[in-house]
Amino acid sequence: MPVEAILTAADEAVHRRRASDFQGSLHVGVDLGTAYTMVMVLDGARRPLAAAYQFAQVVRDGVVVDFMGAIDLVKQLKADVESRLGVELTSAASAYPPGVSLAEVQAVSYVLEGAGMICTRLIDEPTAANALLGVENGAVVDVGGGSTGIAVIENGQVVYTADEPTGGTHFTLVIAGAKGISFEQAEALKLDPAAQPALFPLIRPVMEKVATIIQRHLRGLDVPGIVLVGGAAAFPGFTDVVADVTGIPTTAPSRPMFVTPIGIAMLHEDGAGDGSLT
Repeated sequence: MPVEAILTAADEAVHRRRASDFQGSLHVGVDLGTAYTMVMVLDGARRPLAAAYQFAQVVRDGVVVDFMGAIDLVKQLKADVESRLGVELTSAASAYPPGVSLAEVQAVSYVLEGAGMICTRLIDEPTAANALLGVENGAVVDVGGGSTGIAVIENGQVVYTADEPTGGTHFTLVIAGAKGISFEQAEALKLDPAAQPALFPLIRPVMEKVATIIQRHLRGLDVPGIVLVGGAAAFPGFTDVVADVTGIPTTAPSRPMFVTPIGIAMLHEDGAGDGSLT
């Protein structure tokens, strides 16, 4: 199934109210993001079946800062998806930004366990994204809410990863400061297509900072192309800024926020959700 078709299916999965006619095992990914947390469920053929996400600041720069809040949020999203599937999700994979400490990586698994799921696998976010994208040679850059994760891929294998602060949340902070509005209002404005052209000059310096981070980590490496993923990658003009600063052709798929959660779910092998809800 082509990447764009899978991303379209993921968008449909978010809005699908009933998805109980699946066959085979389910594959579940939980993405604890700085801005958005998402539960993504794929069917046995790794096609999006049901998904739910919500804006919440329970994670900061890849670190769980509100442990109980994160558990409650994952429980809520899990219950939403379970109600549509008619089965219990008993295990899931999750992901973390490259470079975070082992203790913070383990905290991600503890959140899933607190929400009632066994964490069967933890993957760094750019590697998870490439499970869907299938880049053979190039760089996958996951611009999350709080940080930018970079993976360099050679012959289909990740050979280098890095992560630094600065991401989509910084776009929102700049907008809030410039407009004199709340963070929540700025986040909504950032996502409004009608407002984005006027916002671009405000947040271009943040885009350039992200691009400079990418450029520094890719210096001296043979990288024929960059693929941006993560919610921030959807902002019009971002790929052009990265290409201008790095000198490397840069693209982003449609609905880039779904790429990493889908990749996480694709790498969940245990097939959660075999039983009925109790």
